Amino acid sequence: MQCHTLVVILCLVSTPVFAGDDSKNVKGAESAQGNSKFQFDGVWKPKGAMLGGVLLPPPALNAITLRIDKDKYEVTVVGEDHSDKGTFTLDETTTPKRMTITSTAGPNKGKTFLAIYEIKNADAMRVCYDLSGKEFPKEFKAPKDTELYLVGYRRQLPDADDAKAKTTGTLDQR
Repeated sequence: MQCHTLVVILCLVSTPVFAGDDSKNVKGAESAQGNSKFQFDGVWKPKGAMLGGVLLPPPALNAITLRIDKDKYEVTVVGEDHSDKGTFTLDETTTPKRMTITSTAGPNKGKTFLAIYEIKNADAMRVCYDLSGKEFPKEFKAPKDTELYLVGYRRQLPDADDAKAKTTGTLDQR
């Protein structure tokens, strides 16, 4: 279970199955380019993912939910009674951009993961994580026999529960 949650957590593509570049989706395209105005806040679902050269099946992807609120994240997996929570920091001065993720609660508590990320548009991003926590990935690939996890995320429309959690600040309390 811990390995499954670890994979799920991470939670920012080497093939087109991942967060595609939809040039027609101009909403936020300016911020995607400059990235300083991009809003990570919201609910994200993986649309495609590869771990060490193996594509994750749709049922596994559908079970994963990533919630981001400012610099905090929470990953939940359907069927598991715990979530992984933590913080992340961004480094937009590098190419590709970098993300450092620190788990503060859940099965990965105390672990740090290094990642690179790319904003595709206002509602799509891709992230490549080094699950070993040893170094930032160099490119958006997750070859066989590596601890690299590559995932394309799509932003989800908020539902009533998420809107309530946002206004009451329950992400911090979960």
